[in-house]
Amino acid sequence: MALSNQEKLRYSRHLNLPDFGIPTQEKLKKAKVLVVGTGGLGAPLLQYLTAVGVGTIGVVDFDVIDESNLQRQVLFGMEDVGKPKTAVAITKLRAQNPFVHFIEYNLKLDASNALDIISNYDVVADGTDNFPTRYLVNDACVLMGKPNVYASIYRFEGQVSVFNWVNKEGILGPNYRDVFSKPPPPGMIPNCAEGGVLGVLPGIIGSIQASEVIKVITGMGVSLSGKLFLMDVLDFSNRTLNIKRDPKNPLNGETPTIKALIDYESFCGITNDSNDLIDLSPIELARWRREGQDFQLIDVREAYEFEVGNIGGQGMPLGELAASVNLIDKNRPVVFLCKSGKRSAQAIEIITSLAAGYSNLRHLKGGLLSWKEEVDADLLLI
Repeated sequence: MALSNQEKLRYSRHLNLPDFGIPTQEKLKKAKVLVVGTGGLGAPLLQYLTAVGVGTIGVVDFDVIDESNLQRQVLFGMEDVGKPKTAVAITKLRAQNPFVHFIEYNLKLDASNALDIISNYDVVADGTDNFPTRYLVNDACVLMGKPNVYASIYRFEGQVSVFNWVNKEGILGPNYRDVFSKPPPPGMIPNCAEGGVLGVLPGIIGSIQASEVIKVITGMGVSLSGKLFLMDVLDFSNRTLNIKRDPKNPLNGETPTIKALIDYESFCGITNDSNDLIDLSPIELARWRREGQDFQLIDVREAYEFEVGNIGGQGMPLGELAASVNLIDKNRPVVFLCKSGKRSAQAIEIITSLAAGYSNLRHLKGGLLSWKEEVDADLLLI
């Protein structure tokens, strides 16, 4: 794909680089990259891939912008709150570089659509924050023979690697399952909403991720294939671990057992089954309180969330739940709650997996968001 004169002007600082020039810039223009996630990592990743001139960028996300996103998701502003992330991101990115073609996927990437979507791209960049999607992206990339540029962040730490990449010698590198063969137990590692993240961290890690995408496309430099880069921004320490392929990898080891995409929610220990014995509606919980029902109410949000606004009960963050099993009553109903209902459902899974004898656990369906909508509109939530 030849560059126009206007593109040559735009990318002139690239063209002046030793061993870069027009041929390398044309590789970027020809490339198709799928970015999964438009959040903390996705924002800087998308901005830099757009700026450097990747020709086609697919953008996958099904979320809407929340005010709590804005301390790290620098692609969005207050005027965007409540809008779909993909639509807002693409509008702003097109204004940044009109020479890039964007394809919007305002949907949840899952086993039913991942292969069809990923098949259209040369490189996938995974900027998600949950284990089911990470394993899904990895497995789809391995099955489709696509390189997967991976990054993740947690509180003050980040990591980056390049998975499933064939180097110049034709040697296939490791993938995510070679490093993380099994997911952690549900709730063991909080996501950004639960555990927090320093706002500048995804900007740093997302930029490194973008540089790895560029190296994979152009063949320049030495990629992080076979390596896992780790950084802690508090003390600015970093290290790079060597990783290698595992002969027991169920995807592409010596005796593969996974030949198609699976149910990744179940694989990661997350169940979505909903029934009246576990779910408790906000109206029903309000009735329990009004009638003086004897029950234990446990709020599994983080302490700072609880302090801003709560409906009483005992604060017990999800990440500390396993150490507090002995505080959870077996002799009366126990109701877990959180902001949306996701963490409270996980709380039930954690407790029942750790201890026997709990048949009295419930969670507030829809969380405090539903409570605010149906019971108390004045409740303050973050």
